[in-house]
Amino acid sequence: MTQPDVFDHKVLDQKVLDQNIRELQEWLRKAWQQLADPSLTAFSRRELRNQMKQCNADLRVQLQAASKQMLGQPASSGKKFARPELRILA
Repeated sequence: MTQPDVFDHKVLDQKVLDQNIRELQEWLRKAWQQLADPSLTAFSRRELRNQMKQCNADLRVQLQAASKQMLGQPASSGKKFARPELRILA
């Protein structure tokens, strides 16, 4: 089982980041299932765990990039917050 090649140092748009995150999560899910296979040798288990660690690190980077991109985007409604006009009613 080889991990997906989705890590890229370029700034990616949100759809690509979302797709990369989903692929990495799916790969990790399948890796955990494969790790439970009793027929794996000790060497295969160690190699799979090493790949899982790398995939987990890649997933963390993708999630951080998505978070930064979401924080940097303005609200989709296009409205700016302005100081409200307040009146005192007596």
